[in-house]
Amino acid sequence: MIALSFLSTATHAQDVIQSKQYPKDQFRYPLDLPPSTAGSFGELRSNHFHSGLDFKTNQRIGFPVHAAYDGYISRVRIQFGGFGQALYINHPNGYTTVYGHIEAFTPEISKYIRDYQYKNQIYEADIAMPVGMYKVNKGDVVAVSGNRGASAGPHVHFEIRDTLTQETINPQLFGLTIEDKIPPAISAIGIYHLNGNPFSDKTQKEFLAVSGANGKYHLTKPQVLNLSGNTGFGISVIDQNSASVNRNGIYSLELKLDGVTMYTFAVERFAFDQTHAINAYIDYPAFLTARRWVQKCFILPGSRISLYPQSINRGIIAFNDDKIHEVEYLVKDIAGNTSTLTLKVQSTPPAITAIPEKPAGTLLRYDRKSEFTNDKVKVSITPGNLYDDLDFIYSTTPAKPGALSATHRIHNKLTPIHDEYELWIKPDVSLGANANKAVIVNAATGAISSTYEGGWVKGTAHTFGDYFLKLDTVPPVITPINIRNGSNMKALRAIKLRMGDNLSGVKSYVGKIDGKWVLVEWDYKTKVLSYTFDNSIAAGKHKFEFTVTDAKNNVSTFTAEFYR
Repeated sequence: MIALSFLSTATHAQDVIQSKQYPKDQFRYPLDLPPSTAGSFGELRSNHFHSGLDFKTNQRIGFPVHAAYDGYISRVRIQFGGFGQALYINHPNGYTTVYGHIEAFTPEISKYIRDYQYKNQIYEADIAMPVGMYKVNKGDVVAVSGNRGASAGPHVHFEIRDTLTQETINPQLFGLTIEDKIPPAISAIGIYHLNGNPFSDKTQKEFLAVSGANGKYHLTKPQVLNLSGNTGFGISVIDQNSASVNRNGIYSLELKLDGVTMYTFAVERFAFDQTHAINAYIDYPAFLTARRWVQKCFILPGSRISLYPQSINRGIIAFNDDKIHEVEYLVKDIAGNTSTLTLKVQSTPPAITAIPEKPAGTLLRYDRKSEFTNDKVKVSITPGNLYDDLDFIYSTTPAKPGALSATHRIHNKLTPIHDEYELWIKPDVSLGANANKAVIVNAATGAISSTYEGGWVKGTAHTFGDYFLKLDTVPPVITPINIRNGSNMKALRAIKLRMGDNLSGVKSYVGKIDGKWVLVEWDYKTKVLSYTFDNSIAAGKHKFEFTVTDAKNNVSTFTAEFYR
């Protein structure tokens, strides 16, 4: 556990939990707009904690984006989803700032990127810029705000990272505060009867409604809770600031027993390889089955993330002394606005000593390599991918139409995987010459990356669930939007088309004009691919060729002659 310190300044109404101090007079806001955010640092997102602040841009694109401090442009990234287009600036104080979803770079950076794309014949690019070549001063315009990539609306995603470790840090700890006089709002609590067993979808639990306002909350139905044995607590809570109507995440959460802090959570900083551990932090089964966000106030033993600065017994409380106890939730936002909820608990000794339940399936350990094998399926999970010991259940159901195997039920989707595990499935029929076209399919989410090896189809899976084999022999589909053979494109700015694949997914695509590679960009929101004409395409007749290859090397090509 890291040491805690407490910060109290004029901009923080009460003490804020953090492990170290950060400079507060160096960075500026990335926009010249009154600071208002659509997303807070560390707030709960599907499969990850949010890694920065989302600064609003009045539902428009085109605002100047300013360098937050002196430094040099160290990296630019172009991607189909994610940030879409992002800029990274390294600063002499040891931090890196990140600006995501931008619409455009400066002309010299745009030229550098385009030259790189044409040289390497790629659209998506993660480019390390020459050290010190593109220097910037605090306040310089480095980009234009946009709505690129997987954004839900125009905004600038802004991060401050530790340059050495690449951990992302809460920007508001650097003095980039947002006006906030509103304490978090608590709507419910959860109680988990663990009884010496690992947390799972079978854990006995109950949710109790909460009422209150202005930081003071209580159970909607006042009662003394009768609890026995090892117990975990949870909470449903959101936060808002004074500058926006968006529902955001909290900064810190403490659970106290009779005045002693048993558990602390604080969104100060985290590493990106830890962010999937949000699925260990929330009640993952409740989220999947009811879309209920419950933040557990106890730590699963396999969860490795720096958002838990302190705990006693991982936050699990043993009620076994026949006394009345006080359990208190203390919830804060980054401005120090605080909400509290106090429970009275009648502690009852267990009627019998809790004995862990005997596994109904195969016991897999979170802290060691775990495997399950039979003559049709193999599962291999490396340490760090389970958050707790698992009573692993396997079964099969009859083959689906067109499948090459029975459906293998690999436990169930309510148990999260931190990163990935290896899955092998043996086909029930001979694949012959089509063996390399076999793909493992998740019944809920589609195909996963798969290869054929020694009579088995091997894949990398990220979730438990139902899996089976299929053949992918169907090439991708290309749909032209504004071009056909013989089209006059003189008055048009770009060639536009769409592509799709029925199973294994698009692996690569290439656009050419007159046999030369051209940059075809792929928009995440519209799924439209477009080549924008430039001065290299002279007047006259030309040939456009577009080729798409899927993950099983099925290929489609579209060609059309056109005139400029």
